[in-house]
Amino acid sequence: MNAQSLLRRSALALGVAGLLAGGAYAQSTDPTPQQQDIHNDKKDIRQDKRDLTKDRADRNADQRDINHDRRDLNKDRVDRNQDQRDINKDKRDLRKDDAKYGVNSAQAQADRKDLHADRVDRNNDQRDINKDKRDLTADRKDRNQDQKDINKDKRDLRKDLHRDRKGK
Repeated sequence: MNAQSLLRRSALALGVAGLLAGGAYAQSTDPTPQQQDIHNDKKDIRQDKRDLTKDRADRNADQRDINHDRRDLNKDRVDRNQDQRDINKDKRDLRKDDAKYGVNSAQAQADRKDLHADRVDRNNDQRDINKDKRDLTADRKDRNQDQKDINKDKRDLRKDLHRDRKGK
């Protein structure tokens, strides 16, 4: 019986050692593929949320720029229209002075000088209007691209959340 008892004890010791080794292996720090997928999904979710926040901030900044450009455009149009009214007034004054004092009179020369200055101002205002229109178009384009980025980030976030919930 001694041999049989020794054999039983050895088998029992081997079984206990196997259980301990299996438990140690199960607690190892190496993540399983499923744990790695969950970790990656959570990382993707955090990144998508950061991207979404950044894109929203960009879109809002672009919208502020759009509003600013629209105000500038309206002011430039008001200035241009005022300059055009000044031009029209100077033309009337020039005609009156030409008829009353003569073409080469000091009054007519002063009216021509005013007319020229008003035309220069009007043309500068028109250039400002054209520039503001270009800026406005570019800002709208940026805002629209940021909105597309937001929509894409939302889709990515929903996809990552779905994948995370699914446990894939």
